[in-house]
Amino acid sequence: MRPCVRVAILGAESSGKSTLAAALAARYGTVWVPEYLREFVEMQGRVPLAADQFGIARTQIEREAAAAPQARDFLFCDTTPLMTAVYSRHYFDGADAQLAALADATQYDVTLVTAPDSPWVADGLQRESEAVRQLIYRYLLNALDARGIVYHVLHDNLEARLDQAAPLLRQALAAAPAIAFPYNT
Repeated sequence: MRPCVRVAILGAESSGKSTLAAALAARYGTVWVPEYLREFVEMQGRVPLAADQFGIARTQIEREAAAAPQARDFLFCDTTPLMTAVYSRHYFDGADAQLAALADATQYDVTLVTAPDSPWVADGLQRESEAVRQLIYRYLLNALDARGIVYHVLHDNLEARLDQAAPLLRQALAAAPAIAFPYNT
């Protein structure tokens, strides 16, 4: 089995996660897993409630598992359960036990964080404000540090971010043994 590196792409709202995930997948000829939350909001016509958080995170992981067989070298994941837990801290005063456990159990080989250094853009129900974006970014970095997760903050425009990610991805791929995804049978 060829090595396959799972890459978490995290960041606050309007920081370019989806754009980066799609661009990385195109550059490396592989697949990416879009953020399920966006689909949830569009389908439900509302922002999620506290009771929705675990299901959103679980669906995200299920979609990663479904995409994994099509991945070539990398699987780019536009958000993770940890990001859902970070947002739960802000909106619901914390994550419930199931979400916290899922966030702690879900591991990635590389974690990229998109800096909130581009102009904030409103996006319907999903985005609140520049102030919230900056707060969520700080919460995210604190959560990563508290868990001892190594991460790399990518800055500036898309091309700069792609260039910053390239050596990190090469290094991760070179170091990766033949990895079977934990949810493959």
